[in-house]
Amino acid sequence: MRSYRELFRTPEYTPFFSAFTAQGAALTIGGLALATMVYRATDSPLLSALSMFGPQLAQMVGATFLLSGSDRLPPRATLTGMNLAFAAVTVLLALPGLPIGAVFGILFLQGLVASLGGGVSGGLLNEILPKNGYVLGRSVFNMVFGLTQVVGFALGGALLAVLSPRVCLLLAAALYAVAALVFRLGLTARPPRTAGRPSVKATWHTNALLWSSRPRRLTYLGLWIPNGLVVGIESLYVSYAPHAAGVLFACGALGMFVGDVTVGRLVPPAWRPRLATPLLLLLATPYLLFALRPALLWAAALTTVASVGYGASLAQQERLMSLTPDELAGHALGLRGAGMLTMQGVGAALAGSAAQLTSPATAMPMMAAASISVTLALSAAGRREERGPGVGGDGEGGATGVLGVADVDRAG
Repeated sequence: MRSYRELFRTPEYTPFFSAFTAQGAALTIGGLALATMVYRATDSPLLSALSMFGPQLAQMVGATFLLSGSDRLPPRATLTGMNLAFAAVTVLLALPGLPIGAVFGILFLQGLVASLGGGVSGGLLNEILPKNGYVLGRSVFNMVFGLTQVVGFALGGALLAVLSPRVCLLLAAALYAVAALVFRLGLTARPPRTAGRPSVKATWHTNALLWSSRPRRLTYLGLWIPNGLVVGIESLYVSYAPHAAGVLFACGALGMFVGDVTVGRLVPPAWRPRLATPLLLLLATPYLLFALRPALLWAAALTTVASVGYGASLAQQERLMSLTPDELAGHALGLRGAGMLTMQGVGAALAGSAAQLTSPATAMPMMAAASISVTLALSAAGRREERGPGVGGDGEGGATGVLGVADVDRAG
């Protein structure tokens, strides 16, 4: 599958796509509104960063205890219920006089619910599309999510200039409700992919099985850590440019869109594995220049260029799917999403702490240097595996291609 026309003719892809567009708009507008509200109330870069990305810290808790539900719950009902829960939580966050402690308690619960989302949606997309259409379909999601962020952050910034953050949060809640309605009316009721009830034991067993393979393990680390550290940088946009953070977020989303178009549509499949490491280096390197405290125009340009590097995740996710049995696809993608979002929360906490002790302009290049170091270390590990025999825990080959260093394929 190589054409967008063929992709959108696939049954159920269009409503699936439309619902996630509404969900992405809600996440964008709501996240910017909440971070702005917390920063205005506390004047703290750390709390502002955590309010936007902190819920992701709860993702690993969900991955530890709840993730077996990704393949053991009916997808349509689960996605509908999750978005209704997000709408209710966002309304709670908009209540006036809500203490900061209560805000973060609600965000933790939201993160627990969200921990199922990546697995359920990724597994469902794997069912809706044929195998040769997964990367193209996933890249379209990433591209449109990027455009949604461009529009959402720009619109959110404009709305915050004339409306209160609480009103913007209520708008986000309405968008979550729209997403729930589209999921309910546009998707077919499917049975769970795997028999049995969700349980902690099943979650731990499948997590251990997925983690036991060295190729998958290194692929997961490559998906989680470099990305998470760079998202930590992004969590400082509000404190770096309090009155123009929406511009930086929108430019970052534009760069992500360009990266996804390039990798998902223009790059031949045989080239994708080789591009992951260069793209991850591109994702972090421009932020080293924030040590010079660039003005908004230059900061926006650097952010746009850097975010092209997010296209690396398409190649990495393709690699992950090639290493995973179909019946575990939802759980594997859920673990990818939960781990990635958890590391993004960790990155936000680290970046916010560093900015609290120094300044946002100092913390940003520090996080960029850390991301570059991790990428180079994982790339070296991949090259070592390429030279030696495979040592995967389940008999699979070595970790070549985990960060794009070999001729093997390895989705958002």
